[in-house]
Amino acid sequence: MNIAMLGSGFIGRFYADSMQGYRSKDKVVTIYSRREESAKKFATDYKVAFTTTNMEAAINRPEVDVVCIALPNNLHEEAVMLCCKHKKAVITTKPLGRNAQEAKRMLEAVEKAGIFNGYLEDLVYTPKFIKALESVKNGALGRILWAKSRETHPGPHSDWFWDIEQAGGGCILDLGCHCVEITRSYIGKDIKPVEVMCWADTQVKPIDAEDHAIGLVKYENGAIGQFEVSWTFRGGLDLRDEVMGSEGTIWINSFLRTGFDMFTTGKGADYVAEKAESNTGWLFPVGDELNELGYNHMFMDMFDSMEKGVAPKETFYDGYVVNSILDSAYRSAKSKQWEPVNLDIWRGKTGVTKDGHLTEYDADHYLVKEEVTHYGAKKVIIKNKTTGKISEKTIA
Repeated sequence: MNIAMLGSGFIGRFYADSMQGYRSKDKVVTIYSRREESAKKFATDYKVAFTTTNMEAAINRPEVDVVCIALPNNLHEEAVMLCCKHKKAVITTKPLGRNAQEAKRMLEAVEKAGIFNGYLEDLVYTPKFIKALESVKNGALGRILWAKSRETHPGPHSDWFWDIEQAGGGCILDLGCHCVEITRSYIGKDIKPVEVMCWADTQVKPIDAEDHAIGLVKYENGAIGQFEVSWTFRGGLDLRDEVMGSEGTIWINSFLRTGFDMFTTGKGADYVAEKAESNTGWLFPVGDELNELGYNHMFMDMFDSMEKGVAPKETFYDGYVVNSILDSAYRSAKSKQWEPVNLDIWRGKTGVTKDGHLTEYDADHYLVKEEVTHYGAKKVIIKNKTTGKISEKTIA
């Protein structure tokens, strides 16, 4: 693929490192930046032939196969509309829009234009997530009851994130988009999110947006998704998932503690890992950041899907659903109430009822719990179907 990269900053460089390194046949041929000096520096570092500060000029070049948007949130819609105008395949960083209305306009535009669209949600492409999701889909955990995702760190790198007008929100939009799509994937992307309860506050940073939030997303089948996000966490980048099912549990620690611990006095040390707060003392480097954060598998999916003429695992539709859930979270944070998820476009299941959860013990009883005691006896706790009485009996 010949790629036009829109954005020469932190995420654009992460993307370029992965794109040009994993499949070894993709190349950034055009770089657009709002600042000429930044575009030239990117072009030098990644050997890009064409630089410009004109977004449309970057997109409408004959050799460009796909446009990658690595821009501030407030510029996503403008870039997407130009891709539609010039019929260029487009992939964009998260979140899709600053709100569901922006996301819906972009979704409808790319589908009307008939162009390939991919949503660059890297954290559903991490090796650990892919393995965990495979186990969930194979039934290892039984019926999924609860999925929780946490992303916390000391705050983003660029100034625009801290401006609520450019960003559209704070840590809920920046980090919650990851967590919502992770938990939604475990529960089932075809299961409709119905309502959200969220607490949010500005606890530390001198900004208008929230810097810390916790939310619950209720799904139509009775499952609960939970997100914990913060720009106030001290100690680095903390990425953790938990999935609980009727038959099992998965715990994932993706970044902060990965089995690679190092101590250094700091002499000669420089970059350790994304959002690491220090380069002295006990540190937790990451063996292969691009791979551990999902970038390699994400771009492989995007480019392979383009070549095959099929939709990737994550599309603008997924970005729209995530934006809709996060809009509900913002409303809930203000109202202090459960807020409905308003989905004008829904392509999953409808009318799903809460999954049955009763396990029969015998004709007259439901099984509550079965266990072996510390003194070797095996017993069951049961509930009478008619009277509701709870009792226990030793069976061995």
